[in-house]
This record gives sequence, structure tokens and C-alpha cells, in this order.
Amino acid sequence: MMRRLALVPFLLLLVACGLHPLYGGGSGSEVSGLLRSVQIAPIAGREGWLVRTKLVDRLGEAGSAPAHYRLDVTLDDNITSYGLRADRAATQERQTLRARYQLVDLSNGSVVLDETAGSDASIDVVSSEYATVAAEQTALENLSGILADQIVARLAVYAARTTH
Repeated sequence: MMRRLALVPFLLLLVACGLHPLYGGGSGSEVSGLLRSVQIAPIAGREGWLVRTKLVDRLGEAGSAPAHYRLDVTLDDNITSYGLRADRAATQERQTLRARYQLVDLSNGSVVLDETAGSDASIDVVSSEYATVAAEQTALENLSGILADQIVARLAVYAARTTH
């Protein structure tokens, strides 16, 4: 009982600072509604397919709500070798996946959000080419999920600012 009473001042401070849940109201909230109204444009390449699939998983498939926005994404996927041995063979690779994305208002064609997101992963280069290729593919899948999470989080913040 005393612990609960001790938390009351902290809860009052939290309420006073103006913080509110981003997804307050659940799937019926204005933020969720705006996110469901985003149409995701096709993204070039295998990495584009992966990122788009992750975005669809997080935002929902186009057609679940009338589209008010279009999300245009351009990717830059780069693998750099480093950690060279005496025979000049690489022992490590760094895979970097960067995205420039724009949220376009379909009612007037204006870009309402223009941002970037990115992440990277380190990959061990081993004697088996199959293992190295498998590690690169796994890294790309993981980076695609991270990028999609960053993009959706930024879209949610934009939605919260424009709907309040």
C-alpha cells in the first residue's frame, strides 16, 4: 500500500509534463488511422522488396483504409570489406542499408515528410562462401526490419503531431 502511495507524486509529474501515449486509443486512434491510410509505393531491388514487405507488415496492406498518403522509399545498400589478413583477404564486412523516404499527400501531391533512416551490421567472412552469403542475407533481412521500424516510428510521430 505504501509503495502505491509513493508512486502517486511521480504519476502526477508525468501527467503534468504533457506526455501522452503515441497510440492512445489503440487501433481506433487518429495515429493508427493515419498509418493505415499510407500506400507504400514499390521499392526497387531485392532489398526494396524486403523493406516494403516489412512496412506492409507494420502499416497494413494497401486497401485496408482509403489511401491519403503515399510513401516513396529509395534505398542504398552497401557492403564494405575490412579487417584484412596478410594475404589481403577480408575477415569482416559491414553491410549498410540507408533509406530516404518521403510521405506524399495524395490530395495535392505535396511532400509532407522527407527523412532518412539507416542501420548497419557487421558480418564475419569465413572460409565457406555459403556461410558468408547466408550471413549477408540474414543481415539484410534484419536491417530491413530495423529500417521499417524506424520509418513507421517517424510516421507515427508525424501523425501524432498533425492530429493533435
